[in-house]
Amino acid sequence: MKARVIVFPIRGRNWCFSRSVETASSAISSSTQQHKSHIPSTLKDLWNRIYTTPGKKFTPSNAELVIDFASNKMNNAWISLETAPAGSLKNKIHGVGLKLLSRVKPSEILLKSITKDVTNVEIMYPASLNARLVRRRLRHIALRGTIIHKKYFYGSLTLLPLTTIFTVLPLPNIPFFWILFRTYSHWRALQGSTKLLQLVSDSENYKSSSAITAGTGTSEFTRKKDHSSLHPLWVLQPSKELEEQISRGKVNDGLSKCSVSKICKSFNLNVIDVLKYENSLY
Repeated sequence: MKARVIVFPIRGRNWCFSRSVETASSAISSSTQQHKSHIPSTLKDLWNRIYTTPGKKFTPSNAELVIDFASNKMNNAWISLETAPAGSLKNKIHGVGLKLLSRVKPSEILLKSITKDVTNVEIMYPASLNARLVRRRLRHIALRGTIIHKKYFYGSLTLLPLTTIFTVLPLPNIPFFWILFRTYSHWRALQGSTKLLQLVSDSENYKSSSAITAGTGTSEFTRKKDHSSLHPLWVLQPSKELEEQISRGKVNDGLSKCSVSKICKSFNLNVIDVLKYENSLY
């Protein structure tokens, strides 16, 4: 499965790195359909699935099953909050949740979208940018993600038992569910950053479409040792359309919100996630 990542400067040194909503949605839908029937619906079913295997050992696949189970429960709970009547307690909790989610860094959203089903990455960027710099900055995000999200994953995991003390209150345990979500989110971002780093670091499979010459199919950036280089894990794709939209939309040291919206529409990006990069390097 191919992931298309759109890269462009949005304000000063702040660059946007966002996956196309169209390809990301397809990956999520495909993954959901594939695993939905395998996710236990109750704790009893989960327990039976884990400890009825030969040897009764807790394997990495069982850990994945536990995470999918928790994710499914959180999604169902979020849907119930989202559909709650206006003015109700659940509706107010949903509003608080949206405010908390708005603080999530955009790079985390990108890394979470890189699932284990992704086999190659197409990196689209303005034609005026240096291809190697684009690839280097994307690789830096992936490398940084493996460190940051690993640290925060274990930190959130440590806080989970402490938040259970709020269960004595006659209110929904919002701290527990938030920390549980952050634990799951950091774990997914860690998996995504590891996968992305694996893909963009494979220099033997590097290929720049801008350097392919007509008729020969050769590239000055292509490095070949075996036939695997014919099917690169990642491809740098310069875009004249993206370059033109950026040139027309420049205001002071960045892009106007109107221009960002047009770019998002043209390349199937989430406007809210992209605008976060205005105030965040990653």
